[in-house]
Amino acid sequence: MRSAECVAFVYFLYLAGVCWLRPLPTRRRLLVTALALLAALIAFAATAAPPLIRDWIPLLYILAGYYLAGRLFVAPSEALERWLLAWDHRLFGDPTTRFARWPGWLVAYLDIVYVFCFLLPPGGLLALTVAGRLDLANQYWTLVLAANLGAFAPLSVFQTRPPWLLERPPELAARSVHRVASHVVQRGTIRVNTFPSGHVAASFAVALAIVGPLPITGAVLLAVAVSISVGCVVGRYHYAVDVVAGALLAVVVWAVIGPT
Repeated sequence: MRSAECVAFVYFLYLAGVCWLRPLPTRRRLLVTALALLAALIAFAATAAPPLIRDWIPLLYILAGYYLAGRLFVAPSEALERWLLAWDHRLFGDPTTRFARWPGWLVAYLDIVYVFCFLLPPGGLLALTVAGRLDLANQYWTLVLAANLGAFAPLSVFQTRPPWLLERPPELAARSVHRVASHVVQRGTIRVNTFPSGHVAASFAVALAIVGPLPITGAVLLAVAVSISVGCVVGRYHYAVDVVAGALLAVVVWAVIGPT
């Protein structure tokens, strides 16, 4: 197995096991177990697949890993939520009004890059493909999967709701864009907070994986990762602590795995 496939295999086995340690409804526990084992089987069977499939199927692991982790949510830890919110207030005062005077174009940009951050993992691999560096595909996915799935895994323990579910809507200049972005988040996500932030961990992991072989592209992706991190807080999609933890997770994984 490729190292990236091993990361996915272990993660899905973890989900299949940890769901039995949570007070989940029996039907949901059985569903998570069955789907997680199926995903683990796919990761194992991918060793016999053509290179093209092995290079792109990690996108399926990210999607499945995200939604299955969301099914582990039982009840929010209100004490942890208060702690996370306290840090936001310590850093920004009232975060729902702190960014009200930021330019509309900037707020709109931050919302847009946040909503479309799911394009970064396939975009990073596409950049390697165009550059003729598909020999780095496995190392790329190992870093991205370890950071992304590593951000989803703690959801079995740290269960909190995102700021937008606990606060009033933020006062922002680009109201229409934020309204659309919020609608996408509310309808297309698991509506549960990931600590560390999966958005931040994934975006930094992609950038760090690309910056070695493709410095200019990597630098642009790092700027996008920073923008996503800021957008998490400004749009109240994540707590500041989530953002810092997500960035640190990506850096630690990158340091352990080694630059591409």
